[in-house]
Amino acid sequence: MTTTGMHHEHGSTSGEGTWVAGWTGFAGVMMIFGGLMAIFQGIAAIAQDDVFVVTRDYAYNFNLTSWGWIHLVLGVLVVLAGAAVFGGAMWARVVGIALAGLSMIANFMWLPYQPVWAIVLIAVDAFVIWALCVGKGREARTGQY
Repeated sequence: MTTTGMHHEHGSTSGEGTWVAGWTGFAGVMMIFGGLMAIFQGIAAIAQDDVFVVTRDYAYNFNLTSWGWIHLVLGVLVVLAGAAVFGGAMWARVVGIALAGLSMIANFMWLPYQPVWAIVLIAVDAFVIWALCVGKGREARTGQY
């Protein structure tokens, strides 16, 4: 009797391997999407667009231009990390998780200025963190191929 098909190599096209690797691809796409949204958010804040509601007495009070630069730089870093995730390197996934966490914090502090946009980006970042944690490295840890 042979045991053909019981073990698969990494990178094979088995259903489970494709599904798990798919989460890493999903995370990369969502990072690029979320980073681009943050870049546009930063540009609008730097230009001091009239779409922002500036509240008084908010605990995390920066001027709009400072917030714009924070979101612009963070957005560029998230887009670059999202592109690196497609390479499959573990460092890219770790950096992606860290940047998505920082983006969540920045968008939480951004809530008074653009509440709906901030909540959407917080949700995107939460999905990114989850997808990067579930990604294809799970197979190697559990010994399932």
